This record gives sequence, structure tokens and C-alpha cells, in this order.
Amino acid sequence: MTDRITLDITRRGFLGTALGGAAALAAGPSWAAAKTLNILSHKVHETVLGTGDGDLMKEWKARNDTDLVFTTFDSNPLQDRLFREASLPSTDYGVGYIIDNRPTADIAKLFALLDDFLKSAPIENYDDIAPGLREAMTVGGKTIGIPVRHATGGLFYNEALLEEAGISAPPTTLEELIEQAKKLTFTAKDGTPVTGMIMASDLAVFPVSFARAFGGDYITKDFKLLPKPEAMEKALGVMANMFKDGALPRSYATTKNDDQVTWMQQGRAAFTMITFARYKQFNDPANSKFPGKIKAVQFPKSKSYDGEMSAVTESWGMSIPANFADKELAWSYIREVSSPRVTLGMAKNGNGPVRVSTYADAEFAAASPVAAAEAKALATARGAFPPFPEAARAQQLFLEDVQLAVLGRKTPAEAVENMVKRITPLLPA
Repeated sequence: MTDRITLDITRRGFLGTALGGAAALAAGPSWAAAKTLNILSHKVHETVLGTGDGDLMKEWKARNDTDLVFTTFDSNPLQDRLFREASLPSTDYGVGYIIDNRPTADIAKLFALLDDFLKSAPIENYDDIAPGLREAMTVGGKTIGIPVRHATGGLFYNEALLEEAGISAPPTTLEELIEQAKKLTFTAKDGTPVTGMIMASDLAVFPVSFARAFGGDYITKDFKLLPKPEAMEKALGVMANMFKDGALPRSYATTKNDDQVTWMQQGRAAFTMITFARYKQFNDPANSKFPGKIKAVQFPKSKSYDGEMSAVTESWGMSIPANFADKELAWSYIREVSSPRVTLGMAKNGNGPVRVSTYADAEFAAASPVAAAEAKALATARGAFPPFPEAARAQQLFLEDVQLAVLGRKTPAEAVENMVKRITPLLPA
């Protein structure tokens, strides 16, 4: 027998129920997952995973009956919050996104070692992830993060200005770059004064790249300062001569990263070195005088150096705080995000893909004219310097001497000597 109460529905109650049901149908089915994985990240890491029908983690969430909840911050506040959470007796955050220049030996102790997970539940084709990015997430021989995003530098050039100066192709050696930059220090036919190359004075990427072009470096992974001092001297000498010849802006000492973008968009500079991800910004018709004409290649090495040239990169990795309870769930998320499928999907959403093979995808390559050059650069790219407690102070001292050498107030040899004197005491013992 049907319960009489179920049939005794008032008109108001029926309308309310009907309207509520219609609203529910319009909104689609909704239910709470059994588990929640809390994630600390930058907003971009959440965005590139997509939403709705484009949610790259939709199948994983259904398979694991888990909701993903992102708490996002800008880069520096994010790192501070992540390290605080990882320092507590326990944390509700299972995954934290970490920048490659932050995990010192002491900070690395706050995170779960992932090598056992890599053996028991391997990431698909893990070796496809660029080696320099994997190395950046390895501290003391132990893996504490899995690379997820990178920003690797390339040499951008204004093809229209090169053609105007009678140059048919971008440089393939450092010597050609110097020669072309000097030739492109001229007044364009539209009356714009052009500087051959623009570079920010407050970023280590420039002197480090010039030093690597001669087979040198700033600080190696095992904390050797200036492993080839003569290469850094050559690098500073080249930069100083470019400044003296006007191929660097007179405002070099105060030039910032954003100035590089503006000058290239306006045709005030012919070359710059910046991350490949800036391609769309440089060629945006709404902001650039040269849409489609600003292109990129790998930063070239000197013809006197026959070794490997490593581009400078900065990367993000996914880590698991050691004080988080359900590490298997966190690893499952990391494993899925690191898969070739999700890596490609994130790349199409604007992420810097950490897998070299992603750049070979026909659809992705067609949408990214710099894909081939970026793939070559990424294959051997590594950070400007390894993380250590005094890294920020060391970089400040390094750039002070670089700037004095470029401006001609010190010889390159004097600058290198002073770097060794001031930075050596800051390095790990």
C-alpha cells in the first residue's frame, strides 16, 4: 500500500519541488566525492588543467572518487606557505608546487622522497622529461619533486629589422650575434633609433648564458664557482664591448625584464633573450608593431667552443610534504599530471611542457612557431644556479660585478676576481 503522506502534496509544495528539480537538472548531476586532495600552487597551475569538458583531470577524479581543491598564491608567498605547511606536525595539503631554485638541503628534508614511488608506480616514459628539469628536482641524489612547468630562454630577433639591415638569417654563433647586433644599432627607415640588443641588468640569465657560450658557468650543481674563470672573463668582455659600441642601451644599468618586451614590440631593439613563452606577446597585433616578424632561435655558442651549450631555464615541480598522511593519493595525482596526455593538454592550454616529445605533436607544433627551437633548447637546459641558503645574496654580488664590468668601471678580470673573493664564503661548505 502506498503511504498516504506521499500523495498528500500541496500545490505550493509541488511547484517548489518541480522548480527545484528543474534547477537541479539544468545544473547537471552533482555529488560529493569521497575524498579531497588539497593542493598549494600558483593560479596558472590550476588554470592549465582546464575546467568543464576540458578538465584534464576529470577521469582521474572519477576514478579516484576525489575532488581537487587548489589554494593559489603568487610565487614567493606560495613558497613561504608551502614551506610553513611542510614544517608543521601534519598538513592537509598533499601536493605543493615548488620552484627549482628553492629546495636547499634543509628544505628538501620537508618533502617526501619520490624515488620509491617512481619504482613502485612509475611515471609513463619518465626519461622523456628533460634531464635538466629532473636534475633540478633532485637534492643530494634524491628526487623531491616531479617537473611540471618550465620557462626556458631563447634568442628573439626582429626579422623585419634584420632584413632592413641586409641580414638574411639570424646568428648561428655568438660572434655572428655580436656582429649583427652592432650592425643593427642604427636608425630604422621609419625614424626609430634601434639598439642591437636589449638585456636586463638585474637577471643572472644574461651573463650566465654568455659564459656558457664559451664553455663556462656561474655556479655548477656541485657548487663550484666559476669553473672556467676565463670563460666568464670573455663573456663580460663581450658584453662590455657591446655596451661601448652602443649595441646595448645606454640605460642598461636600469633595464628590467618588462623593458625587453616593450622595446622589442616597438622595434627599439633587434635582439633580446627571454623565455620562449613570450612569443605570442611579442607578436600580438594589439601591442606589437611587428606581428609575425619577431621570431626565436636557440641562444648561440661561440665558434671557439665545441661543447654542449645549455640554455638557462627556470622550472616548477610537484612535491609531497613529508607530513602529509595519504602520500599514495598525492603520488597518483602527480603521476597523472606528469603523463604524456596531460602534459600535452596543459601545453595546449599555455603551459611550458616538460616533455621533449610534446613539441613533436603536430597540432601543438603548428600552433607554436617556436616549438622546434624550444625543444632543442629544453633538451639540455638547466637552471642558472643551484639552490643554497645564500643564493639570493650571492646573485646580488654577482650582478654587481657584472654591471661594473659591462659599464667599463672594472676590467672583466677584476670583476671575476672580486666575484670569487665575495661569493666563495657564501657557498655551502
